[in-house]
Amino acid sequence: MLLIWNRPGLVESLSEQERNEIWGEVDEVMKELTASGELVGGQALADPSQTRTVRLAGGRPEITDGPFLESKEQFAGYLMVDCETPERAAEIAAGWPDVRLGLGVLEVRPVMDEAGAEM
Repeated sequence: MLLIWNRPGLVESLSEQERNEIWGEVDEVMKELTASGELVGGQALADPSQTRTVRLAGGRPEITDGPFLESKEQFAGYLMVDCETPERAAEIAAGWPDVRLGLGVLEVRPVMDEAGAEM
């Protein structure tokens, strides 16, 4: 799984031309991954302001607004890819526009199978 992290408000801070260029690049990467059979799926996430966090507090679940993490980047979306090697997944991540343009980072993480043998 490729976890996409970038700064909240990033897209809104770009010009229309910059957004169109980036989305065009994303479309090209998605077409390439589809053609190679490596794309399993993926989705962008809504703005972090729409997030709810649930945690245990005082022995009971507590629901609060937002992730409110102490970081500059927020989890913005994901891609599921089926690659032959971890190096190939990292290569795909390195070509993602957010990484190439210095706008965000992608975290490459294997997904555990149902048996959990990777742990």
